[in-house]
Amino acid sequence: MTIWKDDHELFNIAKKELFVALVGDVLDKLGFQHQFLPPTIKPLNNNFVVIGRAMPVLEADVFSEVVEGTHNPILKKPFGIMFEALDSLRENEVYICTGASPRYALWGGLMSIRAIKLGAAGAVLHGYSRDTNEVLKLDFPTFSYGGYAQDQGPRGKVVDYRVPIEIEGVKVNPGDIVYGDRDGAVIVPKEVEEEAFVGAIEKARGEQLVKKALEEGMSTVDAFDKFGIM
Repeated sequence: MTIWKDDHELFNIAKKELFVALVGDVLDKLGFQHQFLPPTIKPLNNNFVVIGRAMPVLEADVFSEVVEGTHNPILKKPFGIMFEALDSLRENEVYICTGASPRYALWGGLMSIRAIKLGAAGAVLHGYSRDTNEVLKLDFPTFSYGGYAQDQGPRGKVVDYRVPIEIEGVKVNPGDIVYGDRDGAVIVPKEVEEEAFVGAIEKARGEQLVKKALEEGMSTVDAFDKFGIM
């Protein structure tokens, strides 16, 4: 039985009591050992924490803002269907995007303003973001390779959204939980989210006992033998 009644309560517990490493450790124990996104994806501000439901977005490289003679109507539209993807964001969702080469930004300030208005939880980009000062001023949790100003306009288009994606071997399905802090971002599959977070909460509370024991002089060997946590 869960100890939270809805996503809002779970995400608040995570922000107050947990950190990403705890959830990753529990996922390892559950047999999900390849859930961390690459370490190149970092928060623009070390204090940023993102947690929410994945709204996956698929980007593709192009070489013109409007592609003439194409067989694909999406390529005739500037930015493809990026605006539709952005407008589809719901409360507590995370815009998580992959598919592009790292030669242009996938996120920026105006996108952040729209996402905030829709109640989104953050953005996680398998590539760069831009308008860094504005994003930081907005305090919108954004994870990326860092800041790079080159625009996606003539270089990339969103070709689909709310579809399964993969980021360097990590599968992301719509509705999976995306959880990130300064140590990285992890994907928690829907089918194990209850076990993962219940386990992480128990581990967090147990670690407080270990911390107290270590502060009082207990050895790490004895602490691990007693609590099974380190």
